[in-house]
Amino acid sequence: MSGDAERVGMKPPHPGAFIREEILEPLDLSVARAAEVLGVRRATLSDLVNGHSGLSPEMALRVEKAFGVKMDMLLRMQAWYDACAMRARTDQIPVQRFSPQT
Repeated sequence: MSGDAERVGMKPPHPGAFIREEILEPLDLSVARAAEVLGVRRATLSDLVNGHSGLSPEMALRVEKAFGVKMDMLLRMQAWYDACAMRARTDQIPVQRFSPQT
């Protein structure tokens, strides 16, 4: 699926943007209030929803417990986001293909 998305120029959303747009905004929750609900610091949640940090498994579980969004889906979103970001940097990582001597 991610290969198809790359071919049409799609870039996956950061899971923090998803949390902001699909959870916090519809519930009219501020970052400060949502951080209270999740039991984390406001700065921690702010970094996540603004795309400055990645989604940890612990935070994904907190979101699932508080808002019912499955942590597995959130973690897949993070993995897809990370994979696409790394693919974009492929030319910056100089590694030659290994070829065993025969």
